[in-house]
Amino acid sequence: MKKKRISLPAQILIALVLGIGLGAILHGNVTAIGYIQPLGDIFLNLIKMVIVPIIFCSLSLAIANVGDKATIGRYGWKTLLYFVIMTSFAIFLGSLFGNIFKPGEGLDPSLLPEGDISSYEQTATTAEETKYANSLIDTVVNIIPPNIIDAMAQGDLLPIIFVSVFFGLALASIGEKSQPVKNVLSGVLDAVFWMISKILLLAPLAVFAFITTTIITFGLSALIPLLKLCLVVIVAMFFFIFIVLGLVSKYCGVSIFALIKLLKNELLLAFSTASSESVLPIVMKKMEHFGVPRDIASFVIPTGYSFNLDGAAMYQSIAALFVAQLYGVDLSIGEQILLMFTLMITSKGMAGVPGASIVVLLTTLGSMGLNPQGLALIIGVDRILEMLRTCVNVLGNSVAAIFIAKWEKSYDKEKGEEYLSTL
Repeated sequence: MKKKRISLPAQILIALVLGIGLGAILHGNVTAIGYIQPLGDIFLNLIKMVIVPIIFCSLSLAIANVGDKATIGRYGWKTLLYFVIMTSFAIFLGSLFGNIFKPGEGLDPSLLPEGDISSYEQTATTAEETKYANSLIDTVVNIIPPNIIDAMAQGDLLPIIFVSVFFGLALASIGEKSQPVKNVLSGVLDAVFWMISKILLLAPLAVFAFITTTIITFGLSALIPLLKLCLVVIVAMFFFIFIVLGLVSKYCGVSIFALIKLLKNELLLAFSTASSESVLPIVMKKMEHFGVPRDIASFVIPTGYSFNLDGAAMYQSIAALFVAQLYGVDLSIGEQILLMFTLMITSKGMAGVPGASIVVLLTTLGSMGLNPQGLALIIGVDRILEMLRTCVNVLGNSVAAIFIAKWEKSYDKEKGEEYLSTL
């Protein structure tokens, strides 16, 4: 009789529980991190290794098959419009929850455990010294890479998307001559997805490593004095998922619960690793199976990783108000509107920067006259909250792909329902 194997989601949950337990036992043992962390780093490096060929091959093929410049342009403006509206709403919603529940009131800054933000400060200072620091202009300029190979080596998604679209249009324009190239791209794509299926077998080890090192570094005790902030962020995130994304999904004829069922493995992995990159290739593939045309899924989802980080945007607005309340600074309505606008601009300019949420907040708080050192007090819980906002980012971009497909009247609902029934 063949032995039944433990499913991958179950393995990840077991790794999560074991990691929390071991992390609590080893709390403060920095030496242990050097032995455990590499397990997670290896997994993320393997995922990053295949992201560039997947985006380049899938998007180039999709654009080449569409072949219509007007259609591609329509995808672009519709996608960016949707992203701007949803990110703005996420920031507004975060500000609303921050004003209603006031997570920073009544706390004594001197009694909170202080983390180290020196590495974030260095990144923020470097960004501010850039010619077009923290602006949409910077983002637009950097979309066009002076060196294609360098952009791919750095893993910068927006330049890779630009090159992929441009190359896809070139393939479409030369007609039948492009077929050998398209065959090669299709073969590479199939091979890379086979590689991903093997890489995902290491996911439980990565989850174990990341959770263990997080608990070792910060400990569960870091949650206690900042419990109110954590609860406000969690409530805001769940409200956004089930109400905002739920309504958008319903308009598209899809239940948000069905989407969560579809992506349950990817959400669990994204939560555990606090990395959207760890699930990007699989989410693209699943959305294609779910009825979103390949050209839309290949364009919208990678672009969303730079322009549509709803969870991060919401968290940033709550954290900014938390710091203001912590130091007794009463921001007027006008100042809060300026804060929201500044967060919108800086979050786009910082897309892809490690620790982007903290870096964005550092640059934003300084410009608003708030004490950026207040962020050092929430470093202990930032990693935990990052895990949750990563899930919101993944769901937000998945809903975006369905919405754009619906807007284009090309969403195949029957295909999606059929695929969901097989899970």
